[in-house]
Amino acid sequence: MLNLNFHPAGRHQLQIPGPSPVPDRLLRAMSYPTIDHRGPEFGRLGLAVLQGLQKIFQTRHPVVIYPASGTGAWEAALVNTMSPGDTVLMYETGHFASLWRKLAQRLGLQTELVALPGTCAQTGLPNSWRFGVQADLIESRLREDSAHTIRAVCVVHNETSTGVTSDIAAVRRAIDAAKHPALLLVDTISGLAAADYRHDEWGVDVTVSGSQKGLMLPPGISFNAVSPKALAASLEARLPKAFWAWDDIIDMNRNGYWPYTPNTNLLYALAESLDMILGEGLPAVFARHHRLAAACRAAVNAWGLEVQCADSAVCSPVLTGVVLPQGHDADAVRQLIYERFNMSLGTGLGQLKGRMFRIGHLGECNDLTLLSALAGCEMGLRLAGVPLLGSGIQAAMALLQASAERQARYP
Repeated sequence: MLNLNFHPAGRHQLQIPGPSPVPDRLLRAMSYPTIDHRGPEFGRLGLAVLQGLQKIFQTRHPVVIYPASGTGAWEAALVNTMSPGDTVLMYETGHFASLWRKLAQRLGLQTELVALPGTCAQTGLPNSWRFGVQADLIESRLREDSAHTIRAVCVVHNETSTGVTSDIAAVRRAIDAAKHPALLLVDTISGLAAADYRHDEWGVDVTVSGSQKGLMLPPGISFNAVSPKALAASLEARLPKAFWAWDDIIDMNRNGYWPYTPNTNLLYALAESLDMILGEGLPAVFARHHRLAAACRAAVNAWGLEVQCADSAVCSPVLTGVVLPQGHDADAVRQLIYERFNMSLGTGLGQLKGRMFRIGHLGECNDLTLLSALAGCEMGLRLAGVPLLGSGIQAAMALLQASAERQARYP
């Protein structure tokens, strides 16, 4: 009989690419007493998190906070800038890019999909799910749109389903080269505070993100970072909006308040998260994530398995997708690892279900956290009978040790 009160010894190891593990410091902050969200203490908290978020997004412009998941911020980005029947150009890089397109269609928008054609001969997987955004395809389509019917270009910065990042600055250059007025809307829900992201410098009009990835919070907060061009577009946009409307929120944010009841205790945790990230320094945070990602890929290569991202230049610093050989069920391997070693890995999504699993290495993750995760993966793969060429743990250790030695020599 199943014992529902049984808990394995040790702490559960959460290695999915979000929600990421919540640091104890943030959990303690969420336990603070809830305060009056119209009082002066809350106003100081509100201003602090809004100003800190501008540093994280690397923007001088407003960042709108919603008590919602990232899906809500997707919707907010569209309803604040678009009108019924408008056309948006959406680039397919994976499952979440596809979901954003479905959401746009439900709002009554016309969506046009751009994707890298073809499939990978080795894996049979679509090329568009193995590479980043090809900015030249966007530029070519925009040049054809002489009537400027396309109102926005929507791309995903870090595609969580595949472990592929995209060059957002190149997308902006493509839009500018085509001399097209389309807005640039970017989803960096899993990229923010883990992969380098520059809202202002890269010319993004609306950036969408969420709390449960690099910011290390539970789900429940999402964001729109908004450019002046996007704010101007919102004055003409006619899609219905009330809760998502930027104007009332930005107006009240000037004094640190919101026009609705905010999720106060998550904002406590957000303040602590911003303090942790900015205290470490964004360059150091990004370097740590890249180091862990490189070590994870070294392990996968040593196992003789395939990394889902086929272009090493755009492999995600947030997660690594591991493709299993034909005849091996990735979900069965994940289940075995969960039951035997009390560790959760990310499942394959959409077209990748059963073909791959995802190792998250983001947020409060360090060298030893990753090595522990890789040990669980390696033992699980061997127990499941997946043929491995060598030890991924040794390969990852060698890379991390070399990195530590370089840092010791050149602190």
